[in-house]
Amino acid sequence: MLRDPLLVRERLATFPVRLATAARCASPDAPAPGEWGPSDIVRHLIAVEREVWPPRLSQLASEAEPYWAWTEPGPWTGEPDASLDRLLEIFRSDRASTLALLDALGPEVWDRRGIHETFGELDLAGLLAILVDHDDEHLASVGAGQADAPE
Repeated sequence: MLRDPLLVRERLATFPVRLATAARCASPDAPAPGEWGPSDIVRHLIAVEREVWPPRLSQLASEAEPYWAWTEPGPWTGEPDASLDRLLEIFRSDRASTLALLDALGPEVWDRRGIHETFGELDLAGLLAILVDHDDEHLASVGAGQADAPE
């Protein structure tokens, strides 16, 4: 698990570019029935970036020991006709907002802890490790569709 704040921030900051590269190379179609294609994955990441991470970071900064329920939003439903590039731009902007919120947290917040319904007690590094893992999981699922991508 990444514990160094600078390394964690770097992983989070570079993810939108890595996601955009993979999504643009992948087939636009879902790799299998019931799975998401690149646009739906990016829509899901937008929803998570808006509904999950900013509230949790804010709670950790302002509450003594916040409790976080398991939350896994579906794809964001805004801008239904948005292109993949537009969705990637929205995600990039939302991630930049999350990073700004993270940057505004003082060093004392890295030692605070909250309780996650599934993962138990987490400090900020642990919470951010879940975010990095979530990013990596969806990046891999976008990459899984690359074998079928048009040349």
